[in-house]
Amino acid sequence: MKKLRTLVTTALLISLSGLGAGTASATDSGAVDSRAVDSRMADSGATDSRTTAIRTTDSRTATCAGVTRAASPDVRAAAAPVTVWLAGDSTMANPGAGRCPVGWGSQFGALFTSEVTVRNQAVAGRSIQTWLYESNVSGVKQPDGECRLTSPTYAARWQAMLDASTGMKAGDYLFLQFGINDSSSTCPRHVGPARYQQLLTMMARAALARGAHPVLLTPVAAITCSGSTATKNRGFVSQTLGAGAATGAPVVDLQTLSVALYNSLRFCPHDGDYGSGPVGAFFCNDHTHFETYGARRIAGLVAGDVRRQNLPLAAYLK
Repeated sequence: MKKLRTLVTTALLISLSGLGAGTASATDSGAVDSRAVDSRMADSGATDSRTTAIRTTDSRTATCAGVTRAASPDVRAAAAPVTVWLAGDSTMANPGAGRCPVGWGSQFGALFTSEVTVRNQAVAGRSIQTWLYESNVSGVKQPDGECRLTSPTYAARWQAMLDASTGMKAGDYLFLQFGINDSSSTCPRHVGPARYQQLLTMMARAALARGAHPVLLTPVAAITCSGSTATKNRGFVSQTLGAGAATGAPVVDLQTLSVALYNSLRFCPHDGDYGSGPVGAFFCNDHTHFETYGARRIAGLVAGDVRRQNLPLAAYLK
């Protein structure tokens, strides 16, 4: 009996030893076996949990990579070419053949990186209405005090800006500065306050409709002195602010900024001689238009306020 128990015990030990070896063998070759199992399961349309985990991890990796790749166009878009359109009068316009006047718009592009193109469409002598309608504004005042339009057709310059293929596009900017010639009492340049705000609002909304960003400016000041202090001398400020409020467009109060600059440069008191000294280096031989130096300083004021207001365009300033 004792011999029988010994034989059984021995057999069991041999069996257990074989099982342990098989288990160890399976553990050592688990990677190979699992790949084989995965292969067979894939063939049968099943999905191993480990495969799912790997695929999920791969998917997350791809997604992260996708986010990185998706961000790249946004980064590139921040440096995408932008056109800044300018509409205004002689204080903004490009110079003619002579040395003077030089509008600040002609100096604006130099303040930006090469991704910005400035299209200066300011024209000397224009009010907002004559800029928009040109010769279609008559010299006759209507009973309401406004100059009569002979036709509602826009001037070619505004039609070009509105053109879907060559004009303002999404991401562009439209800077609007009128209000100097508009104060004329006679037609065709005369524009009343309500009409001024109406037209300025219309232009800003036209830019918005094309995905462009309007920026409204109060008219730049001429140099007038009250003793030793330069003073404001332009109208249509509240109307410009009103158009800004109606459209959500930012307003650069260029009149206030320019007067502050004149005071910092101590242009006052002034004896009326606009052809010499610091005033002569800044202004033409009048009290309104700019020499190149003056135009450059005014352009710097506008750019500085773009930065101060943290407009997206500020990212392109040098």
